Amino acid sequence: MPLSRRQKIALASTAVLIALPVTAAIVLMNMDWNRAKPWLNARASEALGRPFAIEGDLALTWQQPTAGGQQGWRDYLPWPHLQAKDVRLGNPSAMAGTDDEAQLASVSQLAFSLNPLALLDKKIIIPQLRFDTPQVRLLRNKDGKNNWTFDKQDQPSPWQLELQSVVFSKGTVTLDDGVSKTAMRADVDTIAGDARYGIAWTLSGQYHGETVKGGGKAGGVLSLQQQGTPFPIQADMRAGGNNMAIEGTLTRPANLAALDVRLKLSGPSMARLYPLTGVLLPETPHFSTEGHLTGTLAPRGGEWVYDKFSGKVGSSDISGKLAFSASTPRKRLTGEVHSRLLQFSDLGPLVGADSSASKKERGVASTQPAGRVLPVETFKTERWTSLDADVRYTADKITRDAELPISKLDTHVVLTDGVLSLTPLNFNVAGGTLTSQIKLDGSGKVITNGIAAELKASARHLHIQQLFPRLPALQASVGEINGDASLSATGNSVATLLGSSNGEVRALINRGSISKLLLEEMGLNIGSVVLAKLSGDKQVKLNCMAADFAVTKGLMRTRQFIVDTDDAVLNIDGTVNLADERLDLTLRPDSKGLRVFSLRSPLYVHGTFSKPDVSVDKGVLALRAGGALALAVVAPVAALLPLVNAGPVEDSECAALLAQARVKPVAPKPGKAVRKVR
Repeated sequence: MPLSRRQKIALASTAVLIALPVTAAIVLMNMDWNRAKPWLNARASEALGRPFAIEGDLALTWQQPTAGGQQGWRDYLPWPHLQAKDVRLGNPSAMAGTDDEAQLASVSQLAFSLNPLALLDKKIIIPQLRFDTPQVRLLRNKDGKNNWTFDKQDQPSPWQLELQSVVFSKGTVTLDDGVSKTAMRADVDTIAGDARYGIAWTLSGQYHGETVKGGGKAGGVLSLQQQGTPFPIQADMRAGGNNMAIEGTLTRPANLAALDVRLKLSGPSMARLYPLTGVLLPETPHFSTEGHLTGTLAPRGGEWVYDKFSGKVGSSDISGKLAFSASTPRKRLTGEVHSRLLQFSDLGPLVGADSSASKKERGVASTQPAGRVLPVETFKTERWTSLDADVRYTADKITRDAELPISKLDTHVVLTDGVLSLTPLNFNVAGGTLTSQIKLDGSGKVITNGIAAELKASARHLHIQQLFPRLPALQASVGEINGDASLSATGNSVATLLGSSNGEVRALINRGSISKLLLEEMGLNIGSVVLAKLSGDKQVKLNCMAADFAVTKGLMRTRQFIVDTDDAVLNIDGTVNLADERLDLTLRPDSKGLRVFSLRSPLYVHGTFSKPDVSVDKGVLALRAGGALALAVVAPVAALLPLVNAGPVEDSECAALLAQARVKPVAPKPGKAVRKVR
C-alpha cells in the first residue's frame, strides 16, 4: 500500500531527527579536537583571567556512565569523556615573570566526563575530575598579591558548574609566601592496596622561619558533592622542636570546613607553638597533650575547639577545653584548664625563673648574670596585642621539692588588647589564703616594649604548723602569718619591674617558733645566718614579728621592723635595694631579763641577695669588754653592769606594735627619719 504524502513527510522528519544526533555523534567521535584548542584556550584564558593552554593532544570519547548515575533509559545514553594532555595554567599578569615563574599549575593529563542531558538545563555536571602528575606552585609576594585568587566576573554566568569529586595521582605542590616567610614543598604519590587511604605525601621546608618536616596519608577520592562523606587524613609533623600528629576526617571540603581529628602535640614550650599556630601561649616546661580537635578551615583561620584534652606540662598534669576564633580585630582564645597536681617549679618559665637547663630545652638563651637572683629574662610583649584571651585555670594541689601545703589554685587569665590581668590569682595555703590581683599592661601605650604592672596581694591566717609540717619542733606551734603588698612598676622582666617598683609591703607573724632550721626550710638564707650569729641553732619562741616597708623606685626602706622572742627583741632598720639586689640592714638585739654575758652589739647585714654578709660591730664589743676589765679592778660586782641588759620589753609593746601594723602606715616624707619602736 503506497504511503500517503503526509506519512512520507512524517517518516522523513523522523529519519532526520534520528540522523542528526547520530551524525553529530559520528562527527564528534571522528573530529580532530586539536583544531579547537586555540578557541578553547582563548575562551578559558579570558574566563580565568590568566593564560590557559592545552599543549598536548585533546581527545573526546564516549563512555557509559558509572553505576549510581541516572536511572532508566538514561543509563544507556553514553557520556562524552574529554582527555587533555599537558595542560598549563599561568599566573595573572601582575605576577608574571620568567616562563617557570609564570606558571600556577601544570597537569600531564586532565580527564573528565560530562552529563549531556544536564547541558540542556545549562548545568555542567562532572562526576569525577582526574589530575595525573599535577605540579602546583602557589605564590604570594610581600605586598600580599597572590596567584591563587581569581577575579570575580562582573556578570554572573547562566551556567552552573557541579564538580562532584576529584582524584589525584603523583604530583608536587609548592608554596612560596613572602608575607609569612614560608617556603614549603609537598610531594604526593598514590598508594596501592590500602582500603582507607589512596595517596601518601611528604612535606618539607620553612614555615614562619621554622624548619618543618613530616608526612601523612589521605583518601584517594575527594568528594565535593556528598558533603557528609568523610575524607580521611593522617599526618605526623615536626617543626622547631614541636611534634604534631593528627588522624581523622575532613567533611564538607567544598566549604573548607568540618575538620574532625585526634590531635597529639608535644614540644619544649607552649610558647614555641606561636610561629606555627599564631596562638599566643605562655612559656612552659616540656609539654605533651592529646585531645579531640574540631574546626573550620576558613581562609582567615576559622573556628577551632580542642576538647577533652589531657597531658603533662613538666611534672604537672593538665586537662580541659580550649576554643580559638580568628575573629577581628584580634584572634580570641577561651576555655578552662585544670590540674589535679601542679609542680610549683613548673611555673618558673612563666617569669623566666627556671634553670639554665630548662631554658635551653625550651629554646631560650640563658641571660641570667652570675650572682643575680631576680629573673632578667624579658617578656615578649610584642605578641600580646595579637590575641585576646579569657581562660580559667584551677589546680587542686601544688607541690614543691619540700612539701608545701597549697591545696588549691584559682586564677582567671584575661588578655585584652595587650593588657594581661590575673583577677584573681588565689591560693589556699596552710589553712589560710593568699589572694592577689595582677595587671600587666604590655600594649606599649604606657611603656614601649615593656610592661606597666600593678600588684595587690594579701596573705591571711597562714598557719606556721601547716606551712612547715616536716619540722617536728613546730607541731605544737599555733602561730599565724598575715601580710599585704601593694606595688606598681614598669619594666620588661621580673628584675626590672621589682627594681622600679613603688608601694608598700607589710607582714605580721604572731605566736610561733623560730630557728635556723625553720629559716632554712623557708629558703631564707639571710635569716638563718643572722640567727646563727645571735644564738646558734636553738628553738626560740616567737611572740610576734612586724615588718613594714615603704618601696620607692625599687628601694625598700623600713618604716617598722621588729622581732619579739622570749629571749630578746630585735629592732631592724635599713634598706633592701631590689634594683641592684643589695642589703643594708642593721639589727639591734636587746636581751630580756638578766643576761650576765649579753654583749648587746648591733649586727650588720650587707652584701647581695645571693651572698649576704652578717657582721658584728667589733668596736662596740671591744669597748664593752675593755670597760668590764677596768671596772673589775675597782669593783668586781660593778664590772658586770655593762654586760647586763637594761630590761625586758613589755608585752604591751608587742601588742601595741601589732595594733599599729594593722593600720595602714603613712609613708615618710623624703629626708625625714622614721622613729623606730624600741
